Amino acid sequence: MIKNVKVYLFLNIIFCLIAVFIIAVYPPPQTMTSLVPIDGTRIRQADWEKQDCLGVQCELCPLNCFLPEGSRGVCRVRMNTGGRLRTLVYGQPVSVHVDPIEKKPVYHMLPGSGIFSIATVGCNLRCSFCQNWEISQRYPEEAKTSGQIMTPEQVVDAAIKNNCASIAYTYSEPTVFYEYVLDTARLAKQRGLRNVLVSAGYINRKPLIKLAPYFDVIKIDLKGFNEGFYRKVVGGELKYVLATLKELHDLGVLTEVVNLVVPGLNDNMGEIAGMCKWLYDNMGPDTPLFFSRFGPQYKLGNLPPTPIETLEKARKIAMDAGLRYVYIGNVPGHPAESTYCPGCGRRLIHRYGYAILENNIKNGKCVFCGKEIPGIWNN
Repeated sequence: MIKNVKVYLFLNIIFCLIAVFIIAVYPPPQTMTSLVPIDGTRIRQADWEKQDCLGVQCELCPLNCFLPEGSRGVCRVRMNTGGRLRTLVYGQPVSVHVDPIEKKPVYHMLPGSGIFSIATVGCNLRCSFCQNWEISQRYPEEAKTSGQIMTPEQVVDAAIKNNCASIAYTYSEPTVFYEYVLDTARLAKQRGLRNVLVSAGYINRKPLIKLAPYFDVIKIDLKGFNEGFYRKVVGGELKYVLATLKELHDLGVLTEVVNLVVPGLNDNMGEIAGMCKWLYDNMGPDTPLFFSRFGPQYKLGNLPPTPIETLEKARKIAMDAGLRYVYIGNVPGHPAESTYCPGCGRRLIHRYGYAILENNIKNGKCVFCGKEIPGIWNN
């Protein structure tokens, strides 16, 4: 047994020495390492790395990309440079806006408030129907505003200056600019701001647990309820997103769930019923759920918009399953944009698109019957 172990260790050392020699003599193409300058501001040490003699493994998300020197992960923004995992987008937002919080969409926190929204390029998924593919599916050096620097301190200062009550990490996939998100969210908390993460939930457990305490709301895009759909259309696996949702519930984080209903791909009512039952059983009846309308774009420009009747059927299935707060998104003026009291049935928050026309929640309760409504209603 000892002899076998010694032989194994010896062969391992020889293999590593050969690999080092090959990399030294035949280095990776310089086009990989020279794409982004290494000057201390454009590249920063990344978290969640596991080192190996042949490269580094990124342990941030379920893809667990193994990266030889000079290569990048599926996300395009995490790279092995000099034998260490680096993030190429820290402090480099390509999208900075003040939005109504309803745009996220987040309906159970501070209705009608402004939210300071930032995003970098990159995503660890490949959704064919991505609404923000111009930034999510880009390399940092392809971004139109590449080179813009905005530190966490500057983000927080800008949010306060613009009278925003919160900051959203959104548009692309905030998981892939994890270090920037974490530093900014931590500072925002210290300065009295709230944080919202808008994510597909494709993240490993330990990074999620470290991030979650700084967030008041995490909005998860649950893109379907079929593993085949996730693999073919999304580029991931459903089981990892469900694991994220369960972890958020266990951590007590206010979680809102959005399902973008794409005609012919994830609009099977049987699957939607299964999703609603899963949410009821694992997340609870008070979990806000959105069925949002798809519009033709990116690789699915040939598909029609989602029929409103399909969204209404999905909402009825969800309500029948016991979910109390079910919304229809991307259909301005639809009655299901509004929040209703599950106690007396009265309309509590009257929405029209991103506008709040009426708010009948006071001190977290329905003004008509006194029922407590889950959410963050006072800053």
